[in-house]
Amino acid sequence: MTRTQVLIASPLEAELAARIQDADPRAEVLYQPDLLPPARWPADHRGDPAFGRDAEGEARWRALLDRAEVLLGIPGDSAEGLAEAVNGLPGLRWVHATSAGAGEQVRKAGLPPEALERVAITTSSGVHAKPLAEFAVLGLLVVAKDLPRLVEQQRARAWPEIHTPLRELSGQTLFLVGLGEIGREVARLGKALGMRTVGFRRTEGPPPDGVDEVHGPQRLTELAGRADAMVVSLPMTEQTAGLVDRATIERLPASCIFVNVGRGGVVDEPALIDALRDRRIAGAVLDVFATEPLPADSPLWTLPNVLVTPHAAALSARENERITELFSDNLRRYLDGRPLRNLVEPGVYY
Repeated sequence: MTRTQVLIASPLEAELAARIQDADPRAEVLYQPDLLPPARWPADHRGDPAFGRDAEGEARWRALLDRAEVLLGIPGDSAEGLAEAVNGLPGLRWVHATSAGAGEQVRKAGLPPEALERVAITTSSGVHAKPLAEFAVLGLLVVAKDLPRLVEQQRARAWPEIHTPLRELSGQTLFLVGLGEIGREVARLGKALGMRTVGFRRTEGPPPDGVDEVHGPQRLTELAGRADAMVVSLPMTEQTAGLVDRATIERLPASCIFVNVGRGGVVDEPALIDALRDRRIAGAVLDVFATEPLPADSPLWTLPNVLVTPHAAALSARENERITELFSDNLRRYLDGRPLRNLVEPGVYY
């Protein structure tokens, strides 16, 4: 039996590569870690930028690429690496990306329709749901419990005689802009805190577990005045770009806590800055931005009601383990000729 050749093209622990090999005997895993850039931290899928292969190493790597029918990871974790692999490897049939938002890389790669018909591209959507949902709830609590003020008091060794009551999340209305696995996990945690959950998604259907109401994105501006909190977890696509626009932000109530763990381009960032600067909303916790790294002159760095994190909220020591589980399931599906999970839709790039 000729086994399907699966190349590990992204830094991965040896025990996880062995787990993929054990997933199905019909596949042969090609794993040469010395030809991959070393990871600088757990789940670093790009690896050390200073890494390079000598002529012999480059020849070995090219030979592995030429054998591969399946890639786990996009070489270089970039749109350029994806384009080079798809266009340059006629035997390639499937690429599984290690990121959830790999649709952006597919779009930027500029692959022709016939290439996307030949090569299936799947994402790791869902593997980051738990850490991102936990971070989103942290964001809600940071603002609700006025953490910056408490930290400032501690540093000043202050013990005020008059205390300011802290806000409760119980009974508050939480808007979930995006009801993928991240949004649904935020909903579950929000319900555990006693919040009412209102979701927004492009597809019709009954509310998923933990969600009290579901609406289409066209109603977001109309209903924005009800949002005591809003968590954005959408990917960046042509359909989602600028969805949380100035009109929506201007209708948010003063109580609103704004959290974005999706993509920065989904939100009108200047409008959000204006609302935060003028204290028209309570505060924001932001892990993603329209331009990354966030420019040094962005007001978001210094606004007292904003917490900025460097697009790192999804990082988890368990990330590669979850990617391996998803990929192993998809590998069995691929070998059986069944539909793949998280397939990127050409033209939608999600």
